[in-house]
Amino acid sequence: MRGVKIADLPHHVIENGYFLEIVRLQKNALVQNFPKFQVQQISYSTIDPGIVKAWHLHAKQNDLWFIPQESQLLVGLADLRSESTTKGNIIKQPLGKAGASLVLIPKGVAHGYKNFSNKKSSIIYLADFTYNPKNPDEYRLPWDILGKNFWAGN
Repeated sequence: MRGVKIADLPHHVIENGYFLEIVRLQKNALVQNFPKFQVQQISYSTIDPGIVKAWHLHAKQNDLWFIPQESQLLVGLADLRSESTTKGNIIKQPLGKAGASLVLIPKGVAHGYKNFSNKKSSIIYLADFTYNPKNPDEYRLPWDILGKNFWAGN
């Protein structure tokens, strides 16, 4: 899908667990490997087992999701951008468990996820806009807009 990028992250096993670099920031808070993404806000969220958080999209904001390897998320992406060469494309990708990942989600791409594990999962969001609760750049779609079976299984 045009503009979407998923990067697997290497981790280093240490004596009492592991060490993982999520992102390296370059000048002007630009993210290494994602040179046009300038971080304005970093947020953290958890999701209970079996829960779906979907769908929403942004008109101005691009997201960069960090999914740790302890999480087990089924990520869904739908390209709703009118001028996109990949308009209408859908991505359904299990992430976490096998390794940590970064997912770049351009504005106009609807996104969501389901925790398909039996324990709480987490996700860290990097955004290139700050959240404004009085005027949020967030547009919601029904969780089952692509059918209830979209989120079935992993």
